[in-house]
Amino acid sequence: MHILPIKTRVFLPPQDDIFPTLEKVSRRLHDGDVLVVTSKIVAIGEGRCVLASTAEAKKKLIEQESDFRSFNQFEDSLFSIKGNTIIASAGIDDSNGNGYWILWPKDPMQSAKNIWRFLRKETGIKNLGVIISDSYCTPLRAGVIGIAIGFHGFHPVVNHIGEKDIFGRKFKFSKSNIADGITASAVAVMGETSEQIPMAIVREAPRLVFTTLDTRKELLIDPKKDIYYPLLKPIYDGKR
Repeated sequence: MHILPIKTRVFLPPQDDIFPTLEKVSRRLHDGDVLVVTSKIVAIGEGRCVLASTAEAKKKLIEQESDFRSFNQFEDSLFSIKGNTIIASAGIDDSNGNGYWILWPKDPMQSAKNIWRFLRKETGIKNLGVIISDSYCTPLRAGVIGIAIGFHGFHPVVNHIGEKDIFGRKFKFSKSNIADGITASAVAVMGETSEQIPMAIVREAPRLVFTTLDTRKELLIDPKKDIYYPLLKPIYDGKR
């Protein structure tokens, strides 16, 4: 698998059109590629920016944007669940915001599909994937990794049930999360600070199966079937 970073101009809040840049990037795409785009510039493209003000205003904004939330001891961050993702402050961030709070795209899955449609029209490429990425804090680990909050054009999970390990034992439950694996690799190259690399082309990703269907249900699971549900139950049982 190869990661090709795409350095671009700066996209300016509160709104800036990203599609002229996507048109240029489309010329570099090959059949079988996945384009990873950071959620920040997608949100800026959609005008999902709010002028930064008080801590209380941010708290209200987080409440508005969260599916589920819980207050914690950090004044500038709230533990929340949004789009079947555990994410700090409903994904709201002011880094590289130039005085604005940048929200998530309104519907990351639809945003990914819109970009996918645009790129397919520009290129005529049949097998193509698009991922909208964000930074994610893994519990009990320092630092952030990339996670897919929206995607389109491929199956996000590889099912290993029925396959054999090296000693012939059949897998009964195991699956691989291809969407987040690709995203983590791409974001490691894209960076988190002043790199100015909001996109990356992922080429020759293993075991990737392309489709035109909406496959989000393959990745998302019923919260009550999640192994972390006992820890998250107080959040689900609390205020929405």
